[in-house]
Amino acid sequence: MKAGIYLGQENIEIRELPIPEVGDRDVLIQNIYSSICGTDVAVYRHGPNTGHKINIGGEFGHETVSRVVKIGRDVTDFTVGERVYPYPRYAKNDTKRAGTIGGFSEYILVPEAKRMHSLYPVDERISDKLASLIEPFTVGCRAARRGMIPAGTDADAGKMVYVKGQNAVVFGAGTIGIAAAVAFKYFGMDKVMVCDVSDYRLSLAENLGFEICNIEKQDFSEKSKSVFGTAFSLMGETADIDCWLDAAGAESILGRFMEFGKIESRFVSVAVNNTMKELDLLHLTYSQKSIIGSGGYMPIDVWDVQEIMASGRWKLESIITHEFGIDDLEKAIKTSGNADKSGNVVIHF
Repeated sequence: MKAGIYLGQENIEIRELPIPEVGDRDVLIQNIYSSICGTDVAVYRHGPNTGHKINIGGEFGHETVSRVVKIGRDVTDFTVGERVYPYPRYAKNDTKRAGTIGGFSEYILVPEAKRMHSLYPVDERISDKLASLIEPFTVGCRAARRGMIPAGTDADAGKMVYVKGQNAVVFGAGTIGIAAAVAFKYFGMDKVMVCDVSDYRLSLAENLGFEICNIEKQDFSEKSKSVFGTAFSLMGETADIDCWLDAAGAESILGRFMEFGKIESRFVSVAVNNTMKELDLLHLTYSQKSIIGSGGYMPIDVWDVQEIMASGRWKLESIITHEFGIDDLEKAIKTSGNADKSGNVVIHF
């Protein structure tokens, strides 16, 4: 099989490796499409330990949709031919390998495979290409969920429902940011605006029906007031935004929230940002604001994302702007890193 091998900063090689042997309780899957994550771009550009933990000399990639091609003799949970989503934390039975399951290889061996744990079935209404975005969309979905206010449980659907009629702003028009914006609307947010500095990526969000703001070219305060109306903060009149979500990681975003966030607003951080911050806790106390972290996702997010994708309410495949074969993996990663000329980039096997 062909496999993308990570060899360090700006160094990738496509190698021929043997197809893994299948043990009695293992499942062999063949990748159909794999998506390139921002962390893949980060480790390519900057070297190890700048994104997911990816070892030099090893396979990598973790956003993929696959098909079962072989099962061990003791496996009863899966059938050959079914389409599956491999959950990166458990696909290799090793949570440290979440970024290195082999999404950029033709085949992945899933040891001790378990349904609804290491492998999830994929709704037949979702295209192969769109299904490769299940993983980043679950991250965005979890972040949006963290920013909602629970209103109870829908007994018929067996699902949590949330307070409706609120407003949200998402910083970052990459895949996770757009996924969060879509999930906000799915959960019941009234108005959602997406902010970025890339007109190209903002156009992708706008085509999905979202308000947009280029924060380098437009006055965020005035634009947000025109979109959401006004409310009050400790500093006076401000935009009526209930939830701010950071999917970009720029240092200025939290500062904007502290300055412009209305009373009782909340801030969700899903971006990778390890910058140390000083917080005015007295301001948070008097303004009754909240700061919330969001990382990873839960099984409920996998199901909600599949329902979002299958609904057809948004033409989500439109955010995939480029497709490459595995032999062009390095070119694909470079393309994915150019926010002014690309949205989501996928590898088609």
